[in-house]
Amino acid sequence: MKRSSTISDKDKWAKIPSDEVLEKTVHSLGENGMDAIVVENSEEAKNKVLEILPKGAEVMTMTSRTLETIGVLPEINESGNYDSVRNKLNSMKRDTQGREMQRLGAAPEWVMGSVHAVTQDGKVLIASNTGSQLPAYVYGSDHVIWVVGAQKIVKDLDEAWKRLYEHVLPLESERLKKVYGVPSNVSKVLIVQKEIKPGRITLIFVREAIGF
Repeated sequence: MKRSSTISDKDKWAKIPSDEVLEKTVHSLGENGMDAIVVENSEEAKNKVLEILPKGAEVMTMTSRTLETIGVLPEINESGNYDSVRNKLNSMKRDTQGREMQRLGAAPEWVMGSVHAVTQDGKVLIASNTGSQLPAYVYGSDHVIWVVGAQKIVKDLDEAWKRLYEHVLPLESERLKKVYGVPSNVSKVLIVQKEIKPGRITLIFVREAIGF
C-alpha cells in the first residue's frame, strides 16, 4: 500500500543522516568557524553541555523543545550551579522593566538553544516569531551552544527552507495554539554562514530525531 504524503514527509524530516554526511557537515562547519561535536544520544548531549559550561557562568536558555528533551534545563535553571538569566527574566515585570529584560536576554555571557536546519556545507538557519533569541546568537553572547538533532541536517539552503515551512512551522504552530491559542509565524530568519570569533559557537549533534 502506498503511504500518504504526510507520513512520507514526516519520515523524510526525521531521518538521521549517514556517518559520511555527519562528518562532511562537521568539517564544513569547522571551515566556517563553528565547532561541532557528535554524540550518540540525549544523555550524552546533556553531559557534553555540562562539560562545556563553566560552573557559575551566566547562562540564558532559549525556549527549545530540544533542550527540554535532553533534560538539561533543570541543571541550568534550578541547580544553583549557574547564574540563570531565565530565572531573572521570570522574576521581572515586562510592563515596567521591559527594556532591562531586552538587554539581559540580548547579551548573556552564554546562550543555549537549538536551530531549525544545518546545511552540509556548514550554514545554520534559525527562524523566529518574535526574534527574541536572535541578538544573542548573532553577536550579544560571548559563547553560543546549539544542541541539534542530526535529522536537521539538510543538503543545502533550498532544502533548509523546505524543512522550515513543511515541517517546523506546522509543528510550532500546533504547539503555540495549545499554549496561547494562536499559530506561529516565520517572522524573522537568521542564517549563519560564518563565525569570525574562534570558539564562540559550538553545535552538539545528537544521533536522535529530537526537537523540531
